Amino acid sequence: MLPFRVVDRVKFVVERQLVKGVGFQLLVVGVFIGIISLIGGLLVVPQGGDFDDPGSAVWWAFLRLTDPGYLGDDVGTWQRLVSTLLTISGYVVFMGTLVAILTRWLIAKMADLERGLTPVTLKNHVVVLGWGSQTLPLLAELLGSSGRMRRFLARHDVQKLNLVVLSEEASAVQVHELRNEPGIGRRVRQIILRSGLAIQPEALQRVACLDAAAVIVPSAAYEVGSLITSDVETVKALLSIAAQARQYHAPLPYVVAEIQDIRKLPVVERAYPGAVEVVAGNATISRLLVQNVLHTGLSEVYNELLTAGEGNEIYIRGGESVAGLTLGELAAERPSVVILGLLRYREQGWDIQLAAPSATRINTEDRVVMMARDYAETDVDPKAQALPQINRGEAKRAARGEGLEGRRILLLGWNRRVPSLMAEFASYGPGQPLVDVVSAVPIPEREHALTRYAVGTSLENYSHVEADYMVEEELRRINPASYDTIILLSSDRLASGEEADARTMVGYLQLEDILAESPGRPQLIMELSDPDNRHLLYGHQSEMLISPMILSHILAQVALRRELRVVLDELFTVGGAEIRFQNPETYPLPASADFHVLEKVLAASGEVALGVLRATADARGRCLMLNPPRRQYLDLQPGDQLVVLCQS
Repeated sequence: MLPFRVVDRVKFVVERQLVKGVGFQLLVVGVFIGIISLIGGLLVVPQGGDFDDPGSAVWWAFLRLTDPGYLGDDVGTWQRLVSTLLTISGYVVFMGTLVAILTRWLIAKMADLERGLTPVTLKNHVVVLGWGSQTLPLLAELLGSSGRMRRFLARHDVQKLNLVVLSEEASAVQVHELRNEPGIGRRVRQIILRSGLAIQPEALQRVACLDAAAVIVPSAAYEVGSLITSDVETVKALLSIAAQARQYHAPLPYVVAEIQDIRKLPVVERAYPGAVEVVAGNATISRLLVQNVLHTGLSEVYNELLTAGEGNEIYIRGGESVAGLTLGELAAERPSVVILGLLRYREQGWDIQLAAPSATRINTEDRVVMMARDYAETDVDPKAQALPQINRGEAKRAARGEGLEGRRILLLGWNRRVPSLMAEFASYGPGQPLVDVVSAVPIPEREHALTRYAVGTSLENYSHVEADYMVEEELRRINPASYDTIILLSSDRLASGEEADARTMVGYLQLEDILAESPGRPQLIMELSDPDNRHLLYGHQSEMLISPMILSHILAQVALRRELRVVLDELFTVGGAEIRFQNPETYPLPASADFHVLEKVLAASGEVALGVLRATADARGRCLMLNPPRRQYLDLQPGDQLVVLCQS
């Protein structure tokens, strides 16, 4: 064993004191100042003069060490030399070291504050657990929902919306992203960032989940094959919130949770005994994709109704102010609104009645479902001229799964959503399509994922092709022009949404080159992951679905109005009411019909007129015209289709 030197021992002791924190660092500096003052005082004691005792000499040395202004008052060469050395030591030890320690401590303290480790002291705020691709559009949705938000704030008796976001590592970079996000901008001051994970109980306390008016749990991204999935984190977060509520004897907050695997729905409901609405992300997007296959052009309806921005949205109003009226009378009083139906409360939950007869009487506990451009339009306008009433009878039901049987569908790419997409195709019964899945993912891995996704039904006619659609020769061998529908799926195996979308868009452009050589053109549906990429493909001829934007809109609006989830499930699931496109020639429309006349003609078939899908785009590049002014002539042209809400 080698002997330790005295210097090494001293350095080790000093180092152990310095790492204990700013208090011990200041203590070490104070000890050095005392030692230097003692040595300096003892050096000038033998000179006599003004020093009556050693204490006065040490005090003299301390003053020279801490204040350089005393340097010119000394007499004698030796005294001046010692004073100069003390002053220089003061610059280094007292001023330099002390300022460095305090500055470093202040910077560290500011960094800790920026990390968001301080618990918030808010009540009736909205908590978002997680930072991902959906967070920015989700926050923009919450801040932009002015009408719904005013009602939400009034219901919870608060004046101002406060949003608290739990991120794994809060930083100034995220604040910059929030400030640059359209729809947020200067309102970033209403958003508070806190660091932590949703699976950490202390992090949930940091964002005051128990005092929140609503808690939103979006799904987080996770690695393929990982044992810890976003659904596992969601369930753990709900268990932690429930445990904290039991510990503090507090009521459970309202939670909107997104899960990827719909089979985990019973687990979520068992984990959280409070009010919870579950949005199945994979199943929701799969339903929209299948509906889009059934009705070409339906993505434009989704992008208007289920994303923020210009256009119409679905609103739900309470029946208190309109109780006693019929749906027909209410529609006549709201000339800027399309009445879709109502929700009637039953003991087992909401009974949804879309495209209900106009003679249906509204009760106080009912909820009226409307489509409008703004929340304010759903209120009565005393200045607006009432419309003539329309009599709608019982809805005529159309055949289920119309258009799927024998249809050839090509899936380009693979992600965790494919098993739920295949199950959604299978849920349409006997009329199943033929699906070919093209991906570079090994076929055994895909088959394993499909086999594990057991939902009671399975798609019978499908096949796997192991190929990379980014390679032109492999894509040509597949002969994409022979299919009825081609769906380009966004990959979840890449590091970011930007990389996944780059691959999808390059594949789309390559596909366009191949299809240009063929006389026929299949329906193209493209799924993107990053909302910022939606404007890059100018003049594209495909239908575009941006999954994070749609899911963010659903999560935000369900958080503000819980009953909305029931309506969305009804509209975009097999069976029940659905949005369709109909040929105008199948209805007895006059040559010059306005939208009100269209409503009257469709009401005779028990259907609700929503708008028109033009065959050619307008000056803004839009084909869809939902909820036009009632007296506006439609001027229907060959190829135009009617957007209709009907029962299937």
